[in-house]
Amino acid sequence: MTDILPCPPLSQRFEPAPDLAAVKARQHVMWSSGDFAVIGTTLQIVGESLCEAADLRAGSVVLDVACGNGNAALAAARRFCAVTGVDYVPALIARAADRARAEGLAPTFLEGDAECLPFPDATFDVALSTFGVMFAADQRRAAAELVRVAVPGGKIALASWTPEGFLGEFLRAVARYTKPVPGMPSPLRWGTALGLAELFGDRAAVVHSVRKDFVFRYESASHFIDVFRRFYGPTYKAFESIDEAQRVALANDIERLLAVHDRGGGKGIAVAGEYLETVLETRAAK
Repeated sequence: MTDILPCPPLSQRFEPAPDLAAVKARQHVMWSSGDFAVIGTTLQIVGESLCEAADLRAGSVVLDVACGNGNAALAAARRFCAVTGVDYVPALIARAADRARAEGLAPTFLEGDAECLPFPDATFDVALSTFGVMFAADQRRAAAELVRVAVPGGKIALASWTPEGFLGEFLRAVARYTKPVPGMPSPLRWGTALGLAELFGDRAAVVHSVRKDFVFRYESASHFIDVFRRFYGPTYKAFESIDEAQRVALANDIERLLAVHDRGGGKGIAVAGEYLETVLETRAAK
């Protein structure tokens, strides 16, 4: 006869639900650290590509969610769209506005949260996000907000790092030196077809999905590490929170990762970071 063992307490059988408010507060501090605009500006080509994938038309009303320093918003404004960008880091909003003024463009930039967008339902023809909304603490709520503010039959266009690509490996390497939040889904979920299906369900249908590479081009591995250590929030906070021996170990881990992916041939580094470019169409009202 098989022995019947007593069940462990519920607290031992299930991971506790993450405290999303605490996670959001922690993320806000992280993305406010360093100066993401230094790195964000180098990603401009991704915003241009995403606007082309969404087939933006002049006069379209466009929202850039978690816009950072404005890459996708500026790309849409160059296509003569009526553009609004929102981000919850005021310093990044200011940098985006500075860039727009320098180029003679007129998007509107507002402080706002991807999980609670300050707009009525069905306001925008297209909602965009490049490597932004994927980092929302409450992923399902952020996805629901994208659908809510888009017009029925409108588009949601996303660029999200994939788990298999360089940035996926990079973020996992950094995470090994920080305290993970139990029960938190990975932001890299947004870079997978399954993850997007889980997040959007039957509220939006994928009409375009292509894996692409953004190539990180830096003088050397040490140059890349220095820039990301000083300016990229997740790396900035990781290095800040560990002791010197761990800092050396983390830098060595990143250098090894760069060596695996580098195709620069000794003339600076060129590291391809894979991302998923996706356009979804929201379901029209019946």
